[in-house]
Formats: sequence, structure tokens, C-alpha cells
Amino acid sequence: MAHHQPPPKRGKTLFSFFKKKDGIPDDQQNAAAQTSIPNLRTSETVVVESSIPNVHTIDTTSFQRDPGLRIPINDYPVNQRDEIRRKYLNAGPFQPNLSEYPGTEVGAQHRRFQYAWYKQFPWLEYSHSKDKAYCFPCFIIETKSSSALVNEGFNNWKRVNNGEKCVFLVHVGNVSSSHNNCVRCVQDLMKPTQHIDKVMNAQSKEDVMKNRLRLKTTIQSIRWLAFQGCAFRGHDESPHSLNRGNFIEMVKMMATLNEDIAKVVLENAPQNATYTSPKIQKEILHLLANKVRMVIREEIGDASYCILVDEAQDAAKREQMAIVLRFVNRAGILIERFFDIVGVSDTAAITLKNEISVILTRYNLQVQMMRGQGYDGASNMRGAWNGLQALFLKDCPYAYYVHCFAHRLQLALVAAAKEMPCIWQFFSHLTSVVNLVGSSPKRISELQSTQRDEITLMLATGERQSGRGANQMSALHRAGATRWSSHYDSVRSLIEMYGASCKVLEHLSNDGAIGSIRGEASGVCAAIMTFEFIFLLHLIDKIMGITDLLCQALQRKSLDILNALRLVSTTKALLSRFRQDEWDTFFEKVKLFCTKHDIDIPDMGGRYRVRRSCQRQDPITIEHHYHFDVFNEVIDFQLMELNSRFNEKSVELLTLSSALDPSDSFKAFKIDDICNLASKFYTQDFSSQEIHALRCELEHYQYDVILDPEFQRVSTLSELCHNLVTSRKSHNYYLTERLIRLVLTLPVSTATTERAFSAMKHVKTALRNKMDDEFLADCMVLYIERELAEKVNLDSVIDDFYSLKSRRAQLQ
Repeated sequence: MAHHQPPPKRGKTLFSFFKKKDGIPDDQQNAAAQTSIPNLRTSETVVVESSIPNVHTIDTTSFQRDPGLRIPINDYPVNQRDEIRRKYLNAGPFQPNLSEYPGTEVGAQHRRFQYAWYKQFPWLEYSHSKDKAYCFPCFIIETKSSSALVNEGFNNWKRVNNGEKCVFLVHVGNVSSSHNNCVRCVQDLMKPTQHIDKVMNAQSKEDVMKNRLRLKTTIQSIRWLAFQGCAFRGHDESPHSLNRGNFIEMVKMMATLNEDIAKVVLENAPQNATYTSPKIQKEILHLLANKVRMVIREEIGDASYCILVDEAQDAAKREQMAIVLRFVNRAGILIERFFDIVGVSDTAAITLKNEISVILTRYNLQVQMMRGQGYDGASNMRGAWNGLQALFLKDCPYAYYVHCFAHRLQLALVAAAKEMPCIWQFFSHLTSVVNLVGSSPKRISELQSTQRDEITLMLATGERQSGRGANQMSALHRAGATRWSSHYDSVRSLIEMYGASCKVLEHLSNDGAIGSIRGEASGVCAAIMTFEFIFLLHLIDKIMGITDLLCQALQRKSLDILNALRLVSTTKALLSRFRQDEWDTFFEKVKLFCTKHDIDIPDMGGRYRVRRSCQRQDPITIEHHYHFDVFNEVIDFQLMELNSRFNEKSVELLTLSSALDPSDSFKAFKIDDICNLASKFYTQDFSSQEIHALRCELEHYQYDVILDPEFQRVSTLSELCHNLVTSRKSHNYYLTERLIRLVLTLPVSTATTERAFSAMKHVKTALRNKMDDEFLADCMVLYIERELAEKVNLDSVIDDFYSLKSRRAQLQ
């Protein structure tokens, strides 16, 4: 039998045919006639058409990771196959780590794919959609092997653990097998220095270092501009322009500071490798952003995670969906990371679900490992049947949905403003005051001048104390539609500048240039200079002051759901105490404010008359009206809304999770509730044997950790998890720590996604409204996750850039 000779190691020779020739334009290269090239799998030569009219170009910016769903390499246009091969090689084989792989029952045995096979056969891939295994190198090189691992996929798991007849071992074969030839071709493809064009046109080490310095200068400039959210390109980037754009000007500035850089960039660079084109800028930016995403992916590891999703319009009125991942890292620290932002054609739940699934699959984040969903209360998100949370629950029943706490609080407080007539009128007058006084620089200047005179007088009489940062000039704050804390700022600013605001309104009502302005100012001034308005002003200020701490806490990334529930409980308790015990103190404060600003105080013992009412009312005093019909009713309505929107007693998951709360554990450690939490809601993460072991473990935990003085200082669940890791007690109580991590993964609010939209306003402005979605996403990843982007090794970016496609200048 003739000995089969393996194909020679051609390296780039196998893939260099479509490399651009130096000095030849792209259109001329594409117009070439038939050309002979070596076959990818054998030593024979084949003839291909390098120019085919109207070739359909497939989008190569995104590709399918699942081996059971992806397109074969040969189905791509010939001039795109190299790029696709490198994209797949950079991503690596698709090896999902599922908590339980699907399988089949064969008698008393349950056969399925095993995660341990990845370690034994690194080239192995698994398709969750098909429940089949594939060979990654053979897919890349497109062999004509008859093996099921190459073609339709393999799922006869009985034949894997079959000694020497193991299908995977048979597929690998001997040194000269088809599989090993593919492995060598793949290795050679990712080593540009071995490609024949690089060998024939070898550059000196000095030239290579110059090329790397030029590219590193470009990478540094791109990274800095992304950090600052600046535009890259300019209107005129020609050499004669006075302003060539931020990127070129940054490179020029770096050249003035370093002579070595000046010798290799811009006009001193080879014209076929200047590394300044917009396409190169986007390629490098994408490499940097992917480096950051891979760091986040490595932080997650095999842990469970939660997704936080929200949508908003960008400067181009295009709907964007931000995706944030919430997880507990290996050090036991709760983290929320911005991961991506995607342009969507509509906000239908199925559209959002498909886009999220594509991104998660691309980075090997399995939906089966999702343990939480955090959205707002829109119907397309929280719908019980066809909402986004319901669609993901079908794929993973343990991805529990939690309505954003910040949105709940917003809805609770806004409901009071809409349902209570007196509150609605108060905010209407408040908005009118802010609009009138703050509508022109002249009125703002008059307001600040009047305020300055008041402060000077109060300092002279001793009513105010001087100090650094005290008594600053300010203006009335305008309330926002989406943040209740902005309403609180608006109320506080009016209290601080009430006297000055009244004087400005009086001046407008007497000397306004337009009759409508004078009339509106007169009406608003009369409305705010009443006892009823002052009473509501202080009442809303007190209520919103109590709820503001909760509102601010819900904006933090590290807040766990148990601590959030605790803050809701304290907010309710403070409102109840204010209603029951603080009426007299509050009422005296209102009357003192009215006296200071010469506002008439009605006779509190007099009879209260209902305006414009034909019905006979029981005679009540004015004080009784303000105490019971306004003060008590407004607070009761707030408490009712908070109780209805934050009623977690009906959510058994959160009720049982409270047993892990370290602040309550010292009072009553409920082992049964903790075990019920694991057995009822996390059956995928705890087997029946582990549930029994958890109970035994908790008995030791109760006398060890609970009574440890170091742990008695812990106040939050996230601190408890971190302390368990740092003290290495997590090794002894690994089941308890696993359960704590799962509860920590539950979302609290979508504040991180909203901060991402705030960042989007800085990145995609009216002047940059033509940014494509990938460019926007890459810019935002670097802008938001700057801490991770600063740690990216630039040399690794250069190496990835060099291996991404054929480059004219050698970088290795």
C-alpha cells in the first residue's frame, strides 16, 4: 500500500490568492481572469473564477456560532472565505457549558453529551439546537470527509466511550489523517509570519518595529477618543486642512512629542500602510471593544447571570436596546457590566428576544444559565404570555423576572400626583413658576440678584451662617419626567428661593412686556402666596425627602434585592411615623414660614367651606380639613401605592430569600426557609442530594459564621458573599455560597441601562447621528467600561489585527 503523503505546510499559500497586491486598486484586482490556486485539502490545483459578475456579498460582520445552524464556508463568496475563516478562528470552537445536556433514554441508561469531552478533544463543538457534536477544524478547512462530525453532526453518544473504537479517536486518526491536516492548516493560517508572501517579501526587524509603533500610535489615539466620547473624523482631512479631525490631530500631537513616532506616521508612513483610514479605525475599535467583552465574559465564567434590558431612541431617532449583565464574580463581588447596545427595528417582544439571544450565543452565554431578568413595566417586557420575560421563561424557567424597583417607586409617586387633585394643582403651579422665572436670562439674573440681597441681609442678622461652599447662587430646578428625585430638587429650590421668586413674579405682573405674561404671572403669584400652597409645598417636601433616600439607593449598581426590600420597609415606616406623630411639629413649621413671608394664615378654628359645592357638608374646622383631608389623605395614598407596588409577600421567592438576610440571621436563622428556597426555585442548581447536604451544612453555618464577630458586622448580602470568599469559608459552605450568589443575581433596578443611554447622548450626538450600530456599540463599550479597556494589552490588539486578514506591512 502506498504511503499517503500529507500535504506540505503551505501556511498562507492556501489562502493568499485573494490578498490585495501592493499598488493595485481593489477594482482592478477583482477584474482578474481565471487563476490557478492550490486546493485547500489536496495537493492538486484547481481553476476558479476570481471575478464573477454580480456576486452576492454576504454580511460578514456577524456570524452564527451554533455549529448546527451556521452556513458552510463554501456557501460564502470566494473572496470572503478568508475573512470568515479568521472570524471563526478568533472566536474559537463553540463549547457551551450547560447545566444539563439533552439526551435520550436507552433502557436504564440516560446518554447525553459530556462537558468533560471538551478537555479531551479541544477541537470539539456542540450544537444545543441540534444536540449534535461537530469538528471545528474540519469545518474551517471544508474537508470531504464522510465523518458525521464534519457533515450532518454526531449524536450517537454510545459510541464515544468505546475504547479504541471511540468515534472521536477514530476521527482524529493517525498523523496524516484528514483531520490532522485540517488542524495544521488552521494553525498555519493563524501564523502570518509563515505565509509565503511574507517569506518572499520579508522585512527587516527594524521595519517590523516601525510598523508596530505606527499601529500602536493609531490604537492609542482611537482608545483615547473613545474614552472621551469624541468624534474621530473631521470635515476635511486633507493635508492642507487646518483641522483634519480629532484622530489625525491626535496622531500629529503625539508625533510632536516623540521623534520616533514622527518618523513613521502620516506623511512619513508607507502609503499602503498608514493605518489612518476610517475602515482601519473601525476595525481597531471593534477589536478593542471585543477585548473588553471577552474580559467580561471571563469574569462571568461558568456562573449564573442576569440580564438588564431597556430601550431608548438615539439622536437619529433609531430605537436602541441596551444590554447589561449582572453577576457575582469569583471574588464574591456583585457586578453590573454594560455589554452591548443593539439597534432594533421595533420593540416587539419577539424581536428583542431574538436580538438578545444572538448576542448571548455569540459570546457563549447560555440562556439556561440565566437566573434573572430586569425590565421596566411596559407590556412588551412584563407581559405574562407574550412579553419578553415570558419568552425567556419558556427557554429557562429559572430566569425570574423582577420589575425594576426604581420604576415602581416612580409609578407610586406619580400616581399620587395624578389621582389627588390638590397634588396635581400644586405641581401645575410649581411648573408655571419654574417656566416663568427661568424662561429668560434676564429673569434668572433678577432672581439671583434678589436672592443675593436676601442672603446678605440674613447673614447680617445672623439667620444664616457663612462658610466655604455655603450660600451659593442657584436657580429654580426644572422637574424631569422620568426621575422623581428631580421633582424633589425642584421643590427644595423653590423653598430656598421662595421670597426671591415671589418678587420676580410681582415685578412681571406689574411691568411685563406682554399682557399675557403679566396675566399669567399675576395668577401664579396669587396662587403660590396662599396658605394652601405653602402647606402642600412643605408636605410634598417632607414626603419626597423620606422617599428620596430609597430613590437614590435604587440607582446604585451594588444594591441587592434584599437590601432594596429593607429600604422599602423603612420608607413605609418613616411615612407612617410622620403621619401619626409629627403633625404638630409640621404644622408649626408651615405657620412659621407663612409668618416670615407675610402670607395670611386663616383662622384654624373657623368653619371650612368647600368651594363650588352644592352638596351639604358636615361642619368642620379649617385645621381639621388640613389635618385629615389633606395631610392624612396624601400620606395614606402614598402608603397605599407603595404597599400595592412593593407587595413582595405574594412573591414567595423573595420571601424565602429574606431568610439569607444577614441583618435578620442573628435574630432567627431559618434553615427550613433556606432549604425550601433552594428546592423550590433552584432545582436546576441543586440536586436532591445537595439539598440534604445543604441542610447539614447550614447547621454548621449557624454556629460558625453566624456567631463569628467578623461576620456580625456584615449588613448586606453582597458583603456576606464577599466575606465568605475572602475568609475561605466558602470552601466549607460552598452550597450556601452558591445559593447566596443566585439570590444576589436577582435584579433590583435598570439604572445601569439608563446610565448607558445617558452615555449614548454623549457618544451619538446630533453631529454624529449617522453612526452605524456596530460603531456606536463599540464606542459605548469603551466609554462606559473604561476601567477594563485601560487594561487591554495593545500588543495583543496588534497581533489580532495582523491575523484578522492579509496585511501589506508585516507586524510580526
